[in-house]
Amino acid sequence: MKNKLSDKWLERLEILDIAFQPILHMHNGKIFAVEALLRNTKEAGFDSIFSVFDEAYEENMLYAFDIRLRKKAIKKFTTIAGYENLKLFYNLDNRLLHMPDFSDGNTSKILQKYNVPKDSICFEISERHEISKECNIEEIISHYQNDDFCIAIDDFGVGYSGYKLLYDSTPNIIKIDRFFLQDIQLHNKKKIMVKSIVNLAIQLGIKVVAEGVETEEEFLICKDIGCNFVQGYLIQKATKNVEKLQTSYSNIVTLIEKNRRKKSQSSIIQDNALTIKPLTLSTPMSEVIEYFNTNKDIENIPILDKYNQPIGILQEKQIKNYIYSPYGRSLLLKKQNNKSKLKDLLTPCPHTDIHSGITNIIELFSNTPDSVGVIVTKENVYYGFLTSRAIIEIMHDKNILFAREQNPLTKLPGNVVIEEYINSVISNSANYILCYFDLDNFKAFNDVYGFRNGDRVIQLFADIMKKNLEHDFLKAHIGGDDFFCAVEVDDSSNQDIKLIYIYNIISKFTHDVKEFYSQEDKINGYISSKDRDGNQKKFQLLTVSASIIIIRESCRYKSLNTIHSIFSLQKKVAKQESKHASISSLL
Repeated sequence: MKNKLSDKWLERLEILDIAFQPILHMHNGKIFAVEALLRNTKEAGFDSIFSVFDEAYEENMLYAFDIRLRKKAIKKFTTIAGYENLKLFYNLDNRLLHMPDFSDGNTSKILQKYNVPKDSICFEISERHEISKECNIEEIISHYQNDDFCIAIDDFGVGYSGYKLLYDSTPNIIKIDRFFLQDIQLHNKKKIMVKSIVNLAIQLGIKVVAEGVETEEEFLICKDIGCNFVQGYLIQKATKNVEKLQTSYSNIVTLIEKNRRKKSQSSIIQDNALTIKPLTLSTPMSEVIEYFNTNKDIENIPILDKYNQPIGILQEKQIKNYIYSPYGRSLLLKKQNNKSKLKDLLTPCPHTDIHSGITNIIELFSNTPDSVGVIVTKENVYYGFLTSRAIIEIMHDKNILFAREQNPLTKLPGNVVIEEYINSVISNSANYILCYFDLDNFKAFNDVYGFRNGDRVIQLFADIMKKNLEHDFLKAHIGGDDFFCAVEVDDSSNQDIKLIYIYNIISKFTHDVKEFYSQEDKINGYISSKDRDGNQKKFQLLTVSASIIIIRESCRYKSLNTIHSIFSLQKKVAKQESKHASISSLL
């Protein structure tokens, strides 16, 4: 290697070691990649990892040092069992290009020496630090992209370039910074921001890594939002011992299985997805032309990488001018011989997991106006293709079902949706909270203030539910003054948070509904009306009671009849409780 390194730096390089932290597929818990992280910095005489590279930069040794560090990381990477099927994430310093000894092609030579394909390497470039005009992040991304390396933006969202970087460079992967993911279950603003980042990435054909995930709650929210990969202490800390790396992480697999849901929606997606045979970037252009000629009804071909993961689609219209002209075909084939790349003809296409749900797919498609469809993956591997027509038909069927089931007053789904949900609760192994709401003293209010005001009270409660229960709650209207909500929970802490939402519904309704009463009735705290037997009686102001059932994952004796029976018994109890709520558990 031509780049000369001083003896001092060679000694330090001997002391420094590489640790690997796994990056997993979000939907199956299997290892996708490892990130190389520098260790033994204290032993080598440095205060921190950053100080290693800062000192190397100041002494004009940065490139010479880094290229040897790359070699060390790649060599150790090849000692991991099954490394052939993994990617290696390696962090690059933005200042490398401006070292006097910088030269092209050294990484490729190292890869050839250890028989590692180029697409196994993903260079991580951070936007965490301010970039000077001399050492801008776009320049280093462009350099390595032009050399066909995979690029990941690290710490996305906390730097200075942000969305402009996505516009200018379109990396292959972004890693969302830990700041946005820490305690995300407690911060709705973080959820909104992460969902926005993920949706944009999907539309641009960029994969997303949830970085620094430490809790099950963080994992499940990132999974539901649509992140492709996950990394963090929840899975494993970085290890210098490659034998501690696993091909699959049982704690994550168990967590995924516990959270597996929307089975009926998956079957709808499965039934509508076309099993179009995909091609890869290495497919010869002659085969591509033959594919379109043989399959006249196919207009879009999914293109995969070597891991069977989608990277875009090839549209017939992109090459039809060549296909239908003998001269054009020859020109296209000649272009390929001149190293024109199939990837230059690709169109980004949104993709999502089969378990992500119909609503997510429709939202994804709607937010990508130029999309011709959505690629469907299963456990992060290509499964099929939903054409725009298929998605529109699913939307149409969903709208008809929802309109048929929707209560005309509250615009909430009704009993069929509730029953389907409870049936899924019975069939799934997970923890749930089910809640039956009943407005107290509603008949008396209706009799005194009239049906129109009664309808306004019903609408008030529906609006309070919609605005104050998170998106993962099912919110439904049984009929009349009876409502229902339900949510899946991960553990006791998450359960307590969800119960607080329900208690807040009770207190907010009790407070807001007073505005429907006259000043006199509010001062009295009651109204006079006839009871069901025709006797004049004093009735307290409107409140709402909640009958709550907590269903444990371990529960074996759950049925529709059991749940209905418990709700019936609890209704009277809830009305007598000071908090207007009664809780039962099915263990």
